[in-house]
Amino acid sequence: MPDALSPTSDAAPPAGPAAVLPGMPLGDLPLDPRTQAVVVAAGVGPLTALHHAPDGPPAGVVLVVPGYTGTKEDHRLLLPELARLGWDAWTYSQRGQGDSTGPDGEDGYGMDLLADDVAEVARAVLAASGTGATQVHLVGHSFGGLVARAAVVAHPELFATVTLLCSGPHGWEGRKAEEREMLLANPHVDLWRLTNPQRAHLPDDDLPPFDAFLRLRAELTHHDQLLAAIDHLADLTDRTEELAATGVPAAVVFGEHDDAWPQEWQRAMAARLGAPVVVVPGTGHCPNEDDAPSTAAVLDAFWRGTSGLAS
Repeated sequence: MPDALSPTSDAAPPAGPAAVLPGMPLGDLPLDPRTQAVVVAAGVGPLTALHHAPDGPPAGVVLVVPGYTGTKEDHRLLLPELARLGWDAWTYSQRGQGDSTGPDGEDGYGMDLLADDVAEVARAVLAASGTGATQVHLVGHSFGGLVARAAVVAHPELFATVTLLCSGPHGWEGRKAEEREMLLANPHVDLWRLTNPQRAHLPDDDLPPFDAFLRLRAELTHHDQLLAAIDHLADLTDRTEELAATGVPAAVVFGEHDDAWPQEWQRAMAARLGAPVVVVPGTGHCPNEDDAPSTAAVLDAFWRGTSGLAS
């Protein structure tokens, strides 16, 4: 296979629709042997992604959008579980996250731009999947839920369904304000080091492997992406009615112990959307990591139209 288009490469992406190219894993975090690291050569530049082809005939195409401080690796456990249930499963790191390219300046991370990235990636993975599907089932985790909502509002024709995973209808003033101040005061220090000062300079071998990965990811993540994401998380704008007006079927899913967004807000949002609410037992803000099989089963049931999802 040809070399992957590196996120740091000066090479321009191919003309025309975004292409999916071979990629490289980020760090040493273990992946399922059948999960492929790929790159979407998008208009903004290379966006890194993971793909897991389905077991048996494909039921459809799934695209997962990660949240604040997140990357595609947040869903490395979920993709294989979805694939076992027959789904062609994809996730990507948004612009500025981890090893995806990201422009300088907070204005390069406007919600409209992030939404257009989702649409561009969705078109690319539909073409690359070989399934013949014309729409994706979209999942947005936390901050990624805000982005997913904006993408569906702007491009409803691309999406068969949308799932808001541990994500609310809007933000609140002052959210992540302390982290914003830290980032502004330390423009050349990553957020992991800022929030883990006692371990900031330890060698990788002295850190648990997952912490070493988190530090590497933070080193690569663009400060302007984080600052813009914080502003989006603090935005009071509620676009629930706009999402409902698209007619795209929606579901609201969160962990039993999710405390990153008020659960009553998530339930009220679901009611306004006419959407089922599903609580994943025993999980927190990341049911995709806490219990990937149960989370995959919930998503599969929604996508296949199983009744009795509300809880």
